[in-house]
Amino acid sequence: MDKWDKRFMRLTEEVGDWASCLRRKVGAIIVREKRVMATGYNGAPAGIKSCTERGVCLREQLGIPSGTRHELCFAAHAEQNAIIQAAKYGVNIDGSTLYCTHQPCVICAKMIINAGIKRVVYKEGYPDEFSMRLFGEAGTVIEKYEEE
Repeated sequence: MDKWDKRFMRLTEEVGDWASCLRRKVGAIIVREKRVMATGYNGAPAGIKSCTERGVCLREQLGIPSGTRHELCFAAHAEQNAIIQAAKYGVNIDGSTLYCTHQPCVICAKMIINAGIKRVVYKEGYPDEFSMRLFGEAGTVIEKYEEE
């Protein structure tokens, strides 16, 4: 890891603080040529009340374990929101690097691969080994960030 990885990982944590999720604050940024192309954090889609606004986490209310049943949540994941932001504003992210506070889940992994993101750097683990398998098969470089 180099000084740029450290800078971008710090930025993902800042972006993650914007999350409207009660369970976990996740931030993601997409970078190309040392420039931030898009940001994302986990939160409800536009016009939908977030768990923070509702005062309750639907997943906790239903007893859903981490890493499962991603569809039962009001929020979109940080990685999804970053990719969506790039698409919405016509930003080319092919060949980019995605920095994320947490290892992407399998749904995000599929989106990352199809978006042409070539490298993923994450800080915290996540209980989804299948995503790691997909990254390996796709040739996406995935690195766990370690503070120096």
